[in-house]
Amino acid sequence: MKTLRIGYNSCGIAAGAEETLNKLRELLGGKSDFEIVKTGCNGMCFIEPIVDVIEDGTVHTYGDLTVDKVEKLVEALEKGEHIDEWIVVHPEKTTEHSSYLEKQIKVATTNIGKIDPDSIDNYITVGGYKALEKVVKTMSPQDVINEIKASGLRGRGGAGFSCGMKWQFAKDAPGDEKYMICNGDEGDPGAFMDRSTLEGDPHGVLEGLSIGAYAVGAKDGFFYVRAEYPLAVKRLKMAIEQAKEKQFLGNNIFGSNFSLDIHVIEGAGAFVCGEETALIASIEGKRGMPRTRPPFPANSGIWTKPTNNNNVETYANIPWIIRNGAAEFAKYGTGTSKGTKVFALAGKIKRGGMIEVPMGITINEVLHDIGGGIQNDRKCKAVQMGGPSGGCIPAELHDTPIDYESITATGAIMGSGGMVFMDEETCMVDIARFFLSFIVDESCGKCTFCRIGTKKMLEILERITRGEGREEDPETLQKLGESIIKGSLCGLGQTAPNPVLTTLRYFRHEYDAHIKDHKCPAKQCKALITYSIDEELCNGCHLCVKVCPVGATSGKPKEIHEIDPELCTRCGFCKDACKFNAIVVE
Repeated sequence: MKTLRIGYNSCGIAAGAEETLNKLRELLGGKSDFEIVKTGCNGMCFIEPIVDVIEDGTVHTYGDLTVDKVEKLVEALEKGEHIDEWIVVHPEKTTEHSSYLEKQIKVATTNIGKIDPDSIDNYITVGGYKALEKVVKTMSPQDVINEIKASGLRGRGGAGFSCGMKWQFAKDAPGDEKYMICNGDEGDPGAFMDRSTLEGDPHGVLEGLSIGAYAVGAKDGFFYVRAEYPLAVKRLKMAIEQAKEKQFLGNNIFGSNFSLDIHVIEGAGAFVCGEETALIASIEGKRGMPRTRPPFPANSGIWTKPTNNNNVETYANIPWIIRNGAAEFAKYGTGTSKGTKVFALAGKIKRGGMIEVPMGITINEVLHDIGGGIQNDRKCKAVQMGGPSGGCIPAELHDTPIDYESITATGAIMGSGGMVFMDEETCMVDIARFFLSFIVDESCGKCTFCRIGTKKMLEILERITRGEGREEDPETLQKLGESIIKGSLCGLGQTAPNPVLTTLRYFRHEYDAHIKDHKCPAKQCKALITYSIDEELCNGCHLCVKVCPVGATSGKPKEIHEIDPELCTRCGFCKDACKFNAIVVE
């Protein structure tokens, strides 16, 4: 019997996994010696569609298995053969992409890519709900909290507060009516950890929240997931119904007096609802806006009742910790940042995808050993960590270990786990403008500092990228950023200036070039660059004329061409089309 396991997350489907799956079913459906199983993404998003071929416990992982390759693969498998050049992870030899997995440690993502997320029975076969059974039958709520404290697990949503301590506060809060929240409102550009986890292992997150509910004394739980994640919502709702049928949810779970109901709330895409008090307001049916703290949600959350809120990754760690023990989890990581961390690799990196690595690994190890370096073998200029309100860490600091304190010291934040890599052709002033424009759009407007301050910063950045910068602009940006951090109510405003402040800190020379020299060193800001044609390299191939959308390029075939600077919109189409590097950008 051969099992063909196909990655069927949103990323895989976008890459063609549905067509590949349908072709496999067409060719192998009904054949008793083949089984086809849908699973989540194993993290190698850069080479999807992915199909694992499993025989006698041995796994051969095929990458980039588009529908046009399926028939040839099936022919080989029916002969008992493999197509080695298509295999990206080989059980017996090193491949081009073997290093992607070598430094990873799977805890929160241990089941993703291995089980069918639509099947509770699949989850049970790998030990699913055994942790919940253990805590309900053999541990007191305080025992559970003590175990989580001992593990050193810190909340993976960004702030890095002790998970065990957070549960303790909710447990100790007076009142019989308490709530648990799973924050799946993942809104950072370039981040997809929560989506992949909910799509690939919804039962694992559900079990983690259930254990937390038992520990704090909650009888109701809420999953708050953005509506832009339809597959995650669908699989989560299915997991909840399956757990109810197996009596892992509902009344008197495992014959105890512990009962729990779970509800799914679909968020409308407001980034500010990632902040817990705004999220709570949204659950209550109000406009998602933060409120002052204290009181903290542990004492006054949903409908003023004690409430605990953790994100998807935090809960995904819990069953593993309960099954394997706090000490086993704590052996990974550093003194203050225990365990592993899930990251989404995006941007100009060669091997983008989802990874899980031990805390303390360096940025360079992630970039080069796992991610394979920067596309087209260019140099890495910086990595953005912590989402739009994170910070840009320059290449010279990429030996920084990834833990909460070390990353914070650079001016960035750990955040939920997005890592957006930038190459030497990235303009850092424009990057700051891009992330701040996102913040301005997503600010709820409650705080004057955030509402007006970030808008003013954005206006200055837009002016700089238009070539209209003033010498006092960098100092004005610095002062505005520091004031916004001090005066904003919630975490969004308090971190919103980070992209600007870190680029000012590490890339001040690029600001100076824009302002003083009216030049964009990365040649990206359209108002500060010009396009021309190198007469010595141009051979009159006419491609630039064909692709120019505004008729700015001209010339007869096989003769030297030229670009009219008055008509040119700096779209870059001619440069992309030219095969002779004749297009000059200055």
